[in-house]
Amino acid sequence: NEHGTIHLLILFVHVFVASEKLKNMEERIQKLEETLTKVMCENAALKSAVIDSQNKLESLQKENEAKKVAFSAGLLPFGIGHTGRVFSNFGSAYDSNTGVFTAPMNGVYYFRFYAHCHSGTKMAVSLLKNGQTQCSVFSWKPVTSGNASNGIVLTLESGDQTSTELWPNTWVYDDKNSYTSFSGFLIFPL
Repeated sequence: NEHGTIHLLILFVHVFVASEKLKNMEERIQKLEETLTKVMCENAALKSAVIDSQNKLESLQKENEAKKVAFSAGLLPFGIGHTGRVFSNFGSAYDSNTGVFTAPMNGVYYFRFYAHCHSGTKMAVSLLKNGQTQCSVFSWKPVTSGNASNGIVLTLESGDQTSTELWPNTWVYDDKNSYTSFSGFLIFPL
């Protein structure tokens, strides 16, 4: 029965080898399961980070859209009234009926204005913030036409108002060529 013993021994060796292979496969499966769990956790974290980034991007886009504040306007022909020729009014903070810009948010703003007069007339214009003169231009009875411009950076709070004002007994001229104008824009919010 030596032959049966050899068969049994060979069978035992095969079972042992298969058992070792199975044990190795189980270890590999366990490691793969651990790796898969780790990858799934990392994937969930990345998915969450992407969603957060998308939400922040949408929020910043909406915030940026709200920060678009800029205007430019010229006087009506013949110098009658306030400003009737509005070239642009992003954010709708400029009122063409009154010639007043009202800050829609706290921020740092840039304003500039140009004025033109004919020879022999006096011209003086000031830029006002909440009714207080900030800067001015003037031309006293030039021999030929007079031009002047000025600009300023102002810190404004929401609701602050800026405008230009003609001094008493002085004149400016404007027509379809827009020699006299007032413009401003938000540099950055505060």
